[in-house]
Order: sequence, then C-alpha cells, then structure tokens
Amino acid sequence: MASHLRPLAEQIIVLTGASSGIGLCTAQLAAERGARLVLVARSGDVLEQLVAEIAANGGTAIAAIADVADRAQMDEVARIAIAEFGRIDTWINNAGVSVYGRLDQVMDEDHRKIFETNFWGVVNGSLAALPYLQLEGGALINLGSEVSEAVVPLQGMYSASKHAVKGFTDALRVEVEQTDARGVSVTLIQPTAVNTPFPHNARNYLDQEPQLPDPMIDPQDVAESILKAATEGGRDVKVGAMSTFNTAIAKMVPWLGDWMSSRQTDRQQSTEKPRRPEGTLYEPGHSGRIHGRALHT
Repeated sequence: MASHLRPLAEQIIVLTGASSGIGLCTAQLAAERGARLVLVARSGDVLEQLVAEIAANGGTAIAAIADVADRAQMDEVARIAIAEFGRIDTWINNAGVSVYGRLDQVMDEDHRKIFETNFWGVVNGSLAALPYLQLEGGALINLGSEVSEAVVPLQGMYSASKHAVKGFTDALRVEVEQTDARGVSVTLIQPTAVNTPFPHNARNYLDQEPQLPDPMIDPQDVAESILKAATEGGRDVKVGAMSTFNTAIAKMVPWLGDWMSSRQTDRQQSTEKPRRPEGTLYEPGHSGRIHGRALHT
C-alpha cells in the first residue's frame, strides 16, 4: 500500500458515472468495504435509489447529479464532498459514452460530444479534485481502455478520446507525482471489453444493435482494479488478458494490430435491429444496470 493512501474503509471516494456498468459495480463494492461515497451521474433517480440501497446495507453515500462535461458542475461536486465529509481521498473519473458508426458518417456534433464527456470530463474531474487530493494525499483514477493504445473500428472517435485520456493522464502524472511530489497517485485503468450496457447506451448509426465482442470480462474485475489503485496506486493498469495482448501487439507489431482490429467490424454488430439508436449521448440512461448481457447460472 502506498504510504499516503488510506485503507479503503477509511476513504472518502468521489465516483463519476456511478449509475450503471463499471461505475455502479464499483460503488456497490466500495460501499460494502466501508468507503463513504459521493456518487455522480446525470441519472438522479438511479443515484437516489443506489444511495438508499447502500444506506439499507449499513453504508454511507450521497448523490450529486452532474454532467462531467461541465467544469463548474465538477467543481461543485468537489465542494459537496468537502461540505459533507471534510476531505476527498480518491476521485474516480469513470463516466464515458460512445458512438457506433464509421468516422465519415457520424455527425460532427456527436464526435464533439464524445470528447466533451470522455476527455473533457476526465480533465474537469481531475482539475476539480487535485487541490483537495493534494492537501493530505490521495488517489486520482482515470478510466481509459485498451483502445487508449490500440483502436477499434466503428468506434473511431471513442478510441481517439481514450488515447487523449491516456495522454492527459500520463502528463498529469509526471507533473503531480514526479515534479510536485505532493502525495497524489495518478492511475490509468485500461480494461478490455466489459459486460456492461455500454453498447446499448451508445449513439448508434448502424443498421443492427451494437455489441461488444467476446471475450468480455465481468465489471467486478474492473471494479477490483479500481479499488486496488485507490489503496496501492499504480500507473497503467491493464484489466483482462486481451487488454494486455492487444496493447502489446499495437505497440510491437502495429501492422498486425491494424489487421486484428479490422476483424472486429462484424463482431461489433448483432443480428438484432437497433433498440434505441439515440443512446445516452445527450440524455441520461436511467437503466441502473451493471451487466449488459444476461449472466448464465
């Protein structure tokens, strides 16, 4: 454990994108282990239900309805956390969106919206959190992806946004950890495909419902890596064997990485017709689901 990071049961954690998928799973797991939480998302109804569930199980959490793309709202989330709990120990920038479609077919405003949420949301959260994390030390955890280093077709701008998240996180780490040495660890989490509602929440330009290709990992695997980073720090944390493999190929044999990526085009499209093509790019999802595909028992 990094000396400046508290045990999880003593932590105050701010978590964005807490209303579904990885964020929801991480919130539940952190609350079970004693952390006190500030849960951030646009879906206020889902957050309130989650806060009530955590309280019923003996935990402590509050909801902060906010859009990560708005810096002022992220600054307000930080103030809410300080007013309620007195400090911030870990800030997790998890919120993210995507669009399925060819780069030359997706509208410019949708491309920009991806960056507003995925990239600027991370920037806004990080810069809102840093002044408070630097007071007593803490962990800043940003959610990247295996496509922070590799790419995937039909999600080109999503891949670009996750490359940008990695670049920002790496630069911030050098400034904060190496130059300032103020006791703040800066970690990038890079999962492979995860079984969440992610493809169903995406804006969809395809003729079929999008899907994530197998093999997918369980959201709890990512949540465990996030919470480990909250107590032990870390740099680039690959989650899932395919994340390690795909990023290594992209670095060492880029032409092979390109070919392998091209094979994912058909595998990202199901035989089902689109359910909700508009997705959650501009509006909250309200689903409150961790998994995207039903689990078989």
